[in-house]
Amino acid sequence: MTLMTLKATARASVAVAALAVAAGSAQAEKWDMPMAYAASNFHTEMGVEFADKVRDYTGGAVDITVHPGGSLFKGGEIKRAVQTGQAPIGERFMSAHANEVPLLGWDNLPFLATSYADNAKLWAVAKDQVNAQLADQNLVTLYTCPWPGQGFYFNKEVSSSEDTQGVKFRSYNTATATFAEQLGMIPVQVEAAELSQALATGVAEAFISSGSTGYDRKVWEHLSHYYKVNAWLPRNYVMVNKQVWDGLDATTQASVQKAADETGAACAAKSEELANWYFEQLEANGMTVVDAGPEFLAELQKIGSTMTEDWLAAAGEDGQAILDAFKAAN
Repeated sequence: MTLMTLKATARASVAVAALAVAAGSAQAEKWDMPMAYAASNFHTEMGVEFADKVRDYTGGAVDITVHPGGSLFKGGEIKRAVQTGQAPIGERFMSAHANEVPLLGWDNLPFLATSYADNAKLWAVAKDQVNAQLADQNLVTLYTCPWPGQGFYFNKEVSSSEDTQGVKFRSYNTATATFAEQLGMIPVQVEAAELSQALATGVAEAFISSGSTGYDRKVWEHLSHYYKVNAWLPRNYVMVNKQVWDGLDATTQASVQKAADETGAACAAKSEELANWYFEQLEANGMTVVDAGPEFLAELQKIGSTMTEDWLAAAGEDGQAILDAFKAAN
């Protein structure tokens, strides 16, 4: 082989290698991210910010497209979709899975952590055990974000459980269904994306949620009263399929996690910032927004104590360890 031929062969080899590298770098991970809430909801807006950060921090190696409002998978389908790899990433209400894994109801213990600061402390002591349970479900948690405190929506004045008998109550998890039953109401499972229709058609007549859901769904078109209870501050979590996560190199994982950490902190701050604003918007649109009366609140607190006992019985030693650690931190 002549020197010229050798040089030509070498140049060709370099060119092929360069093309291979270019092709590899061009093949970005494209992730569809289903979310259950409306595009205007702050959780979804933060999901879009997260996707932008991931695209930026990974140099385009991971490209996330957010699908709001249950448009890709309905809320109740998202966890399963991510577990099985139908979607690589998604967001869901964590306690919606407490019927599968009781420990995931850690954030629905009534009147335990009713401020943003206490909710953050509760998550800090719960997250290692919660994340271990989710890993067993083939999921990796990237970030979580609290909702504002939960209160009750009704289409009438409510002073006690005497006023709630037989009311059709939209529930979103085991805890809310328990509250409904204990107050003599009829729990009906309804996803957030379907709430407006359920209220309009009479499928549901009341529910417990934050001011955010009421504002997003314009519930003043159907309901008249919101009772501030601040029973708990539930959390959404953004999860990724474990095989997909393990398939990323360490540098890319670190970049995605950086985006997640920043987004989680920003989302919690946004939630706290909006909490009272939502109440103002409900009032501006004609709703009566007041603290729950003493009789109704006392009934709720009594139910809450029983619910905590039931959760501890179901969650076992891990649940007790979370409560003990939270009390020690306060």
